[in-house]
Amino acid sequence: MEENIFKSGFVTVAGKPNVGKSTLINALMGQKVVIVSEKPQTTRNRINCVLTEDNYQIVFVDTPGIHKPLRKIGEYMYNIAVHALEGVDLILFVTDATEGIRKSDLRVAEVINASNIPTILVVNKIDKLRDRSYIQNMINQIEDVCNNIVESIPVSAVTGENLSELKLAIIGHLPYGPQYYPEDIIIDKPSRFIISEIIREKVFNLTREEIPHSTGVVVEELKERENGVLYVRAEIYVERESQKPIIIGKNGNMIKKIGELARKDIEELFETKVYLDLYVKVREKWRDNENILNKVMGYNEEAIRKVNKKATR
Repeated sequence: MEENIFKSGFVTVAGKPNVGKSTLINALMGQKVVIVSEKPQTTRNRINCVLTEDNYQIVFVDTPGIHKPLRKIGEYMYNIAVHALEGVDLILFVTDATEGIRKSDLRVAEVINASNIPTILVVNKIDKLRDRSYIQNMINQIEDVCNNIVESIPVSAVTGENLSELKLAIIGHLPYGPQYYPEDIIIDKPSRFIISEIIREKVFNLTREEIPHSTGVVVEELKERENGVLYVRAEIYVERESQKPIIIGKNGNMIKKIGELARKDIEELFETKVYLDLYVKVREKWRDNENILNKVMGYNEEAIRKVNKKATR
């Protein structure tokens, strides 16, 4: 019988918000597959990103940051992040070297420790450090709480420093196994979800204060026209009437800029011309609206069930 030399597995990338998890995944994948922003809690859902080479397949599981939830959407995000730790082969626990280890990191360490999954501690953003002497102290603090750390690797997802070492470490801890996804699959979400994320990224990066977190994007229509152009009609949700003119901007300049940047990325991804039709709708308290979160924002029934079960205790 021929010996299996192909390695494969699921690797959850976990940590508190804004430590660079999505940026790290993009860097390891060698291309942009998930949205990024300097603002915390950009990632709202679980996304499987698939890296396939000749002798291995790594399925990176991008997750929301693990944090104390304040709203129903936060509870969904927390449950998605925590349950993404279950049944995987490896966890990358990402911390921010510029912040040191805070209580929020230690809370994440406790959650990861309870999973009993082998974990690589990734100290990210080392390119921003002038003095790297205290990195080992950060590692020691996490290892005191998290007993399943198998390796600790300082990296920079931006400059690429030590990413090759990290990738080799990941492969080394994966089991021999099957190829879970076809080699041409890089993300496991449907086109509507991917497009809505691209639009939401532009809103995040172009707006300030509470506006980014108050918005959601829904792709209402997606079809290829007879001339080969991909037609996309999407709605940007805001929670208050006063937020609507901010998204639209003076003389429509903001919505135009969002559309231009999003269309460029969508065309690059789908390799076709795109007509992007954007609308802004007011949906009061949509982040606490179960129907919108479930049916529109893509949250799964399991996450909602767990939140509701917790609420009835």
